[in-house]
Amino acid sequence: MSPRKAENELTRGMIMDAARELFVKNGYQHVSMRQIAKELQCSHGAIYYHFKNKAELFYTIVEEDFRSLDELLQTILDKEMPKREKLMEIFLGYIEFGLQHQSQYEIMFLIKDEEVRSYLHQSPNVSYERFASAVYGLCEGKASIGQIWTVFLSLHGFVTHYCRSGQTYDDVKDLAMVHARFIVKGLLD
Repeated sequence: MSPRKAENELTRGMIMDAARELFVKNGYQHVSMRQIAKELQCSHGAIYYHFKNKAELFYTIVEEDFRSLDELLQTILDKEMPKREKLMEIFLGYIEFGLQHQSQYEIMFLIKDEEVRSYLHQSPNVSYERFASAVYGLCEGKASIGQIWTVFLSLHGFVTHYCRSGQTYDDVKDLAMVHARFIVKGLLD
């Protein structure tokens, strides 16, 4: 594809996908708008048409990723099913999201760059609050704040471990099921 044609067909989504991969691979500090443009075979001006700077691009990526995770949680909460099954589905949904979207998960939860921590400040907290509220409600108020935080850390640890090994959700689906059952049993029994 010629550079001019690539610029004409360039979308925000394409830019975000390329930037996400570069941020994960090289770290936020080591990625420039020019590098993203090079990856997309377009001018860096074409990227500035969509995003005013790298920070705005990063923030948009993070917000979209957390919005996707929040929508998944809401979809599960809207289903009519027993509380135990709903908890299982929430926990498995979280694990599946993390392992099916490993690049997104890394940016959302694992990036260590100090410059971007401020962009991550609110979204994780809002998503965690939604998660905690859902778990608390499904446990009929019997789960403590500490227990809910431990559940989240357990799920996060599971996802992080298998992200680092490069395995997908399909590779560890049976283990995810055992893990989720164990957590639900600890909360409800």
